[in-house]
Amino acid sequence: MTMNAYPAANAHPATLLRPEIADLEEYTPIQPFEVLSRRLGIPAERIIKLDANENPYGPLPVVAEALAEYPFYHIYPDPQQAELREALSGFVGVPAANILPTHGADELLDYLCRLFLQPGDAILNCPPTFGMYSFDAGLVGGKTIEVWRKPDHAVDVAAIEQAMGDWPIEINREQSPIVAPPKVKLLFLTSPNNPSGNWLADEDLRRLLALPLLVVLDEAYVEFADYPSRADWVLQYDNLVILRTFSKAAGIAGLRLGYGICPAWLMAQLWKFKQPYNVNVAASVAGLASLQHVDQIMAVVGKLKDERNRLFALLQTLPYLRPYPTQANFILCDVVGRDAKQLKQALEQRGVLVRHYNKPGLQNCIRISVGRPEQTDRLLEILRELVTL
Repeated sequence: MTMNAYPAANAHPATLLRPEIADLEEYTPIQPFEVLSRRLGIPAERIIKLDANENPYGPLPVVAEALAEYPFYHIYPDPQQAELREALSGFVGVPAANILPTHGADELLDYLCRLFLQPGDAILNCPPTFGMYSFDAGLVGGKTIEVWRKPDHAVDVAAIEQAMGDWPIEINREQSPIVAPPKVKLLFLTSPNNPSGNWLADEDLRRLLALPLLVVLDEAYVEFADYPSRADWVLQYDNLVILRTFSKAAGIAGLRLGYGICPAWLMAQLWKFKQPYNVNVAASVAGLASLQHVDQIMAVVGKLKDERNRLFALLQTLPYLRPYPTQANFILCDVVGRDAKQLKQALEQRGVLVRHYNKPGLQNCIRISVGRPEQTDRLLEILRELVTL
């Protein structure tokens, strides 16, 4: 029997897959930078990458120095990341006991779905928003109940409240059994939201925390907002989890370092559940070096906020773009009177990458990450050229 053969009488091994996995729609990430460079025939150093909300300034110089000098890459990392958690405690203002470092914030999304959802349980999701929430729920057989945002992309709090108690059931017992509603356990929110950039108000968050479920607030872009993090709310609300990341403000997206801020009862479960060496040594070293120079990180954030405001004003001068106000390091734009995909492709051919959307809630849109001033200048030069095309 060859390695690829199997007994003819038996079903193919693919039939052993969980059915919800076999039918799951694949998550589509941004195409790798080097792949695009080869495809476009444009050297990587000439491409202006404004499609993934990365920090165009990259990590602080001290991060590269710390990585070069660290001597113990051959030793397993601390499974409890004690030094990193202490440094994070000083940064976010909550005890280290409430902080769990992770392999990117996405790892904690996966943990939360696997901890709370059984097949048939549900999450509440508020599209248009980050796609990983529904994806991770689907991985464990969970359902996604979508409560769409308002036209200005604000969270529809009243609709969420209604959704928690407004499920239809089949009442004709003679013809069919009662159809039980899904048990809603998790509510995923992003503030500032991706891709719209809008902020979730304190009073709306408090109303949602009154619901009988776990609220997961993704603060990946909070450093760019004009409002403070709600990290310390975790000490007041047992049903709140905050997600944070080093990918955006600290500029180390490639090293995959995030963290969750969680109530004490949930931390006890996460310590049992997580992989022991989930955060690699290089990510920990880079995170610690970054946290030792928060003032420098926030100086870079300040430059990006200033550039965001300049970019927003410039985009308003173009007749075919309608930018949305934003609290993040990106700007979502409606494309008016022309095809957004063709606009994205025209920019791409000229070496500028932006994100294109054409789906419910995001029809004919592009999202532009905030770059350096010279990148903004080049982007606007091309966009002005394209006015007549």
